[in-house]
Amino acid sequence: MQNQAHPVRGYLYIATATLFWGISATLGRAAFTGRLHPGGHTVGFVDPLILAQARTTFPFFVFLLILLFRRGGKRLRIPAADFARLSVLGVFGVAASNYFYYLAIQKTNVATAIILQYTAPVWVLLYMVVRGLQRPTLQRLAGVTLALGGIAMVIGIFGTGGLRLNLAGVAAALVAALSFAFYNVGGHNILARYDQWTVLLYTTFTAALFWMVINPPGRILAAHYSGAQWVFLFVFSVLSLLVPFSFYFAGLQYLEPTRAIIVSCLEPVFSIVIAAIALGEVLRPLQAVGILMVLGAILVVQTAEPKQTESREVTPSK
Repeated sequence: MQNQAHPVRGYLYIATATLFWGISATLGRAAFTGRLHPGGHTVGFVDPLILAQARTTFPFFVFLLILLFRRGGKRLRIPAADFARLSVLGVFGVAASNYFYYLAIQKTNVATAIILQYTAPVWVLLYMVVRGLQRPTLQRLAGVTLALGGIAMVIGIFGTGGLRLNLAGVAAALVAALSFAFYNVGGHNILARYDQWTVLLYTTFTAALFWMVINPPGRILAAHYSGAQWVFLFVFSVLSLLVPFSFYFAGLQYLEPTRAIIVSCLEPVFSIVIAAIALGEVLRPLQAVGILMVLGAILVVQTAEPKQTESREVTPSK
C-alpha cells in the first residue's frame, strides 16, 4: 500500500490529523477548566485512564460497524502473524501513547508533557539511522532541531509556566514519546500491506481489549459518570482519535516516518492558535516565532532531501 507518488497528499493528511488533535486539546482544556457546558451541564474531572480507554473503545465500534457494512466479515480477516503485529501496535503504540501522555499532564503540566512527548522525532530518526534505513543528513538533523525548538517556544517553557519536573510525570512523558515513535515506524511498516481502515480497526480493537482487562466495565459503571461526561467522552474520542488517526495513518502511506513525525509537531501549534481564537488566550511573540520554526522544520525535511537519497531508502523489513 506504500505510495510515494504524491507526498503532498501525505503532508495534508497528517496536517489535518494534527488540526483535529489541536481541536481536541482545546476541547479537553475547556472541559477541565469548567468552560465547557454541553446541554447546560458542566463536564467535570475525567480520569486519564477513562479518557484513554474511551478514545480507543468508541472509535473501534464505529470502525467495526462501518467496515462490516461495507466489506463484510470475511474481508476483515487477517493472518495470525499480522494480527499479532497489529496487537502490539495497538497496545504499545496507540494505547500507551494516549494514556501516558494524559498521565504526564496530570503529574506535571502541559508544557512538560508536550516537550517530552515531542522528542519522538529524535527517537524515530535514531531508529531509522541505527537500522541503516536513513542517513543522518544535515537536513534531517536541522528539521528535528527546528521542530523541537519551535515546540519549546510555542508551549512557553521559557516563560513563567516553564517545565515542572516530576519523576513519575517525566517518565510517563518519555514513555508516551517512545510509544508515539513506535506507532509511526510500526504503522508505516504495516501500511505497506493493509489500508488504514484495517489497521485502525485492529489497533483500536486490541487497545480497547487491553483497557477492558485493565479497567473492566463494572469499574467504569461504578464511577457513575454523568450523561454530560459520556457525551463529552464520545465527542472527544471522535475528534481526538477516530478522525485524526484516520488521516494520520493515511498520511503514513505517503511519507516515511521521520517526515511524518516532524509534520505531527504542528499539533501544539494548532492547539495554541485554536485556544487563542476559541478561548481568548493570548498568542505571545515567542510563540509566533516557535510556529514559524515548526513550519520551517517541515519545509527543511521536504525540500532539502536529494531525490537519489529517497530512492535508496526502503521500507523497514517486517
